[in-house]
Amino acid sequence: QVQLQESGPGLVKPSQTLSLTCTVSGASITTTYYLWGWIRQPPGKGLEWIGDISYSGRTYYSPTLKSRASISRDTSKDQFTLQLSSVTPEDTAVYYCARNYLGDTDWGQGTQVTTSS
Repeated sequence: QVQLQESGPGLVKPSQTLSLTCTVSGASITTTYYLWGWIRQPPGKGLEWIGDISYSGRTYYSPTLKSRASISRDTSKDQFTLQLSSVTPEDTAVYYCARNYLGDTDWGQGTQVTTSS
């Protein structure tokens, strides 16, 4: 059974870059058709898709975050990473990593990130 675990700082200062890592166990991030993604939920709001990285390394981003978001991976560690630049208080949210496989989604537990000086 796949498990995903987010890690990274819980507090980021405005204008800095948010960096989170998702560590995957129970599966390889290069397995065909797996799609690995980042989603967030700001306080009092719904889920917002940030972007995905596929099993082949191709990336996809939300149009609203594309200019600031970057997703990369380390296949030797079965990890993928989100970097979000120039953060503002509006980037405060619970950030989730997830795996999508043929319509089924597995989620990490989420990690709170707060943008504040």
